[in-house]
Amino acid sequence: MSGAKTRKSLGLIAAGLLLGLALSSFAIADDDPSIKGKLRQDIQTSMKNFIRSETIDGTFYLYDPVEGKLLRLKFDKLHEGIVRKADFYVSCSDFVDQNGRKVDVDMLVRDSAGKLITTQAIVHSVNDSKREYHLESK
Repeated sequence: MSGAKTRKSLGLIAAGLLLGLALSSFAIADDDPSIKGKLRQDIQTSMKNFIRSETIDGTFYLYDPVEGKLLRLKFDKLHEGIVRKADFYVSCSDFVDQNGRKVDVDMLVRDSAGKLITTQAIVHSVNDSKREYHLESK
């Protein structure tokens, strides 16, 4: 192999490694390892209780302001990852809507007098097409 081909091959390998590291850091960013133990369990329990309390006859109803309609969702699973955004703990949950689309819903959990309360659900993505929303002040 010539010197130019070797450098090009090494450059492609290095670029691939850097891309892999960058993508793995995004996966890690979806979970704050400092949120652990009883706190993590209590956050997830709050989210599960919220989903259960808002579900009627197996359907979780959620208004989607982007589409301008009420979604009728079937719960699939709660994600393990939890992050802190502004005053909230946030975690995703997977649902399927009335049209068979995968809907990722973020649950917002907040501490109130030592009790963790899930206050709201927000559509985070539909069929893996993410939506931005901001909890932090700019």
